Amino acid sequence: MWIRERALQLKKKYNTNCPYKLANYLKVHVMKHNLHHEINGYYKYDRRNQYIVINNNLEKHSQRIVCAHELGHAVLHKNVNTPFMRQNTFLSVSKIEREANCFAAELLIFDEDMYEFNNIYDIASLRGVPVELVKLKHFCREGLF
Repeated sequence: MWIRERALQLKKKYNTNCPYKLANYLKVHVMKHNLHHEINGYYKYDRRNQYIVINNNLEKHSQRIVCAHELGHAVLHKNVNTPFMRQNTFLSVSKIEREANCFAAELLIFDEDMYEFNNIYDIASLRGVPVELVKLKHFCREGLF
């Protein structure tokens, strides 16, 4: 639940759930680079500076999801470098990757969505996220991730 609370706290404080805007407010530098096709992005901490690097070959909605995930690392795991985020990271067994995924789900999907819509496909379509992220939000809320 602490991950959910942290995401809600940031959304409320800065009145946005846009990961790019939040990164800017938090002084996390976001850069886009031509990365290998298996690498979506990564987070790097270097000399008190925080960086999110996103593969610019991804579609815009995918870049936003990667930014939210990597912002999760910046907020939850500030001093831990994440070498890369491969595709299908929602299936990761690493604790910090699961936590970053939960942060992204909590940031990008509103709690109200979970009650107002009848199915996960409507929520995913509305928020421009994969269905797996909507499922993850449900599991994170229940403490089952």
